Amino acid sequence: MSRYKCIISYDGTHFSGYQVQPNKRTVQSDFELALQKMHKGEQVKTVASGRTDATVHARGQVVHFDSPLSIPVEGWKRALNSMLPEDIRVRYVEEVDPDFHARFDVKAKEYRYRLLMSEEPCVFKRHYTHHYTFPVDLHAMREASLRLIGTHDFTSFCASKTEVQDKVRTIYEINIEKHDDELIFSFIGNGFLYNMVRILVGTLLEVGRGQKDPTMMESILSGKDRSLAGKTAPGQGLYLWQVYYEEWKV
Repeated sequence: MSRYKCIISYDGTHFSGYQVQPNKRTVQSDFELALQKMHKGEQVKTVASGRTDATVHARGQVVHFDSPLSIPVEGWKRALNSMLPEDIRVRYVEEVDPDFHARFDVKAKEYRYRLLMSEEPCVFKRHYTHHYTFPVDLHAMREASLRLIGTHDFTSFCASKTEVQDKVRTIYEINIEKHDDELIFSFIGNGFLYNMVRILVGTLLEVGRGQKDPTMMESILSGKDRSLAGKTAPGQGLYLWQVYYEEWKV
């Protein structure tokens, strides 16, 4: 029995999220179905670095699974891609130590959020960006983002229905860059709470529009109250970009 690590990309548009759910199409169920076909009907359980919500995309989701099959790593990639639907692609496969764990060994993750800044929506980008028509103050948003970097209790930036008790996380980097007609947010941290990145984006956008002052970030964090932060940005603009398994050096 060998353990394999896969890096997969997926277009989240037509999925009800990553994790298996009854009577719903998910990335995990489609991926495990492909593995089941390769194992002649035997179920193969997978473990991912984390879950993503409905309509959220991934460029670098990491999954591990165990298999008794003796297949070269390039063979795994080729075979899986031949059986997976077109909105899931295996980018990379390697055999790893039996102790490797896709979720528990994570040291940092990067999420990106794409905002389409234009008067008119783009039919070709509607599933991959959040269309935003309001002008924003980039300087104010970047100033606010600096106040969010570091180790904090992010209760105010977490969906209120989450059951996670420990809401302390560390954000290493936040970057906000303009690329043509898109504004791209990048967040790198040791972990993210449910809806945390989307709430961070929504809050920074309110700063950009002058609805919140950058100096309010401290009081929002210390208040530990979801109602203090901004709205949750829509899912289709969010991407799980990369997962890191080595300590992040700031």
